[in-house]
Amino acid sequence: MASRMRCRKCGQPAAINMRRHRLALCGNCYPDWFRAQVQRTIRHYQMCGQDDRILVAVSGGKDSLTLWDVLLHLGYKAEGLYIQLGILDNDYSIESEKHVAAFAGARGASFQVVNVKETYGLSIPEMARHRRRMAKACSVCGLVKRHIMNRVACEGGYAAITTGHNLDDEAAVLMQNTLHWEPGYLARQLPALPSAHPRLARKAKPLCMMYERECAAYALVQGIDYIYDECPFAVGAKTILYKELLNRLERESPGAKAQFYAQFIRAKESGSLCFVEPGALLLHDCETCGQPTTAPGRCAFCRLWHGGDGSESLGEKE
Repeated sequence: MASRMRCRKCGQPAAINMRRHRLALCGNCYPDWFRAQVQRTIRHYQMCGQDDRILVAVSGGKDSLTLWDVLLHLGYKAEGLYIQLGILDNDYSIESEKHVAAFAGARGASFQVVNVKETYGLSIPEMARHRRRMAKACSVCGLVKRHIMNRVACEGGYAAITTGHNLDDEAAVLMQNTLHWEPGYLARQLPALPSAHPRLARKAKPLCMMYERECAAYALVQGIDYIYDECPFAVGAKTILYKELLNRLERESPGAKAQFYAQFIRAKESGSLCFVEPGALLLHDCETCGQPTTAPGRCAFCRLWHGGDGSESLGEKE
């Protein structure tokens, strides 16, 4: 925040100072600037059209609710999807859903809830325990959420799935994938992924060029009430360490995170940096659920539930 600085547009006391832009703005001018930046990202990467129906994956946190608010203000047909994971620590999932419902109610926005336990029989923590992968609950969670988002988007006829990943998220993941030299993940790390199959909607990250603190500032000045707690399973995640390292670099060199990520994307766009994702074009329908997959026979989600990957089936536990 920048109480002693003046807004570059109207001269009122500034609410936020963005060192990378050398720009300070007040609470009244900031939302319009923020939305304009997001709109520019959407158009540049051809994420979605004004007439497209867009599915917004919302968690109740600042980034996803900020994204939904921005898309609604920009006139997009944006509808929310909340996935109830069944995480009971500190009533995390219950409180998250309450924030999503309150946000939608205040704006007259449409959203739907998919309750993982009610739909599939087990919550995310229960799935992880049954799979003896409690240390990798995030992997199970990510797999389940991707499956649900793809299914809901296909069944609902949505043109695109959007998520609230901000620039800090993308830079941290880029650092992780580069340090471990993961060509498959690096190949897919883009602001937008086009549909590779009739049953797969486009994936887009409209906030990918906005810093986390910029998203937090937008939520603050817009009065968005979001859940402050992090997911209990995110504690100790490596990406938190990478974010801390990048924040140290940012303090010494404003704009470093943006340059790191943006230059990577530009290099891929120009063709000077190219990664090949093994099997990326070998999509076929899962023999159980029908969703596109590169795995032979059943997709990873169905193998999680019905076996086929050398581990016991979750279905056998019920």
